[in-house]
Amino acid sequence: MTISSYAERPSRKLDETDTVSVPRPSRKRATISARFVSALTILSVLGVWALSALLQLVSPVFLPSPAAVWSKFMAVASDGFVDATLLQHIAASLWRVFAALVAAVLVGVPVGLAIGISTVGRGIFDPLLEFLRPIPPLAYLPLVIIWFGIGEPSKILVIAIAMLAPVALSTASGVRGVSQERINAARSLGATRGQVVRYVILPSALPSILTGQRIALGVGWSTLVAAELVAATRGLGFMIQSAAQFLVTDVVVMGILVIAAIAFVLEFAIRRIERALVPWAGRE
Repeated sequence: MTISSYAERPSRKLDETDTVSVPRPSRKRATISARFVSALTILSVLGVWALSALLQLVSPVFLPSPAAVWSKFMAVASDGFVDATLLQHIAASLWRVFAALVAAVLVGVPVGLAIGISTVGRGIFDPLLEFLRPIPPLAYLPLVIIWFGIGEPSKILVIAIAMLAPVALSTASGVRGVSQERINAARSLGATRGQVVRYVILPSALPSILTGQRIALGVGWSTLVAAELVAATRGLGFMIQSAAQFLVTDVVVMGILVIAAIAFVLEFAIRRIERALVPWAGRE
């Protein structure tokens, strides 16, 4: 018995009874934008908040209505609170956060490069970062005040210490993720160690460095309130703490919302910068 191959088998002709299925273009499913869902979520939260305030499910002392918070926002923006306008409080907080971010980047990026490139650097800096990372800022705030006083440097230093670990660890992760083929190709072309770091490792690790800065900004804003507890006269954290002492809850809620709005704007700006500087990120 012989078995004919597939090529030797006679092809069957289609007669009139055979049906050929032609794929029809399916209707595109309606895609829902993530921004639409986010906006709907925010409106739902505001609606529940306004409804609970209208029905007085919670005392206004503990949860003021959105209208009360908005009116307090306009009053603080024009007349001020604790001897400073809202713009002055925002400017003081922004100065501390950005000064701390610059210090964290200037220290954290080289530390991350050392961890990712050198075994000795990883042995030196990795235990220090793992020691600092889980410690809350309020734990070492008294020690910083004892060493550096109650001025602006101590506030900036507390925020910078909290920002240091995300920047350094993200940089180290980006360095370790650089393709070895790129490094070998640069070395085969005669590049020195410094040139490999400057032209291969740093550009490849730049997306992770920017991601670390985004994380560090979030950590910095959460540390800001603790940093402005000591001898501060301006700042959003100082404004919130002062209002909380006198149960001015509408100012407390307003300050929290202002911090959230500023953090959202900064996050959006960094994402735009990341798209402009590293458009290849995530497409390799």
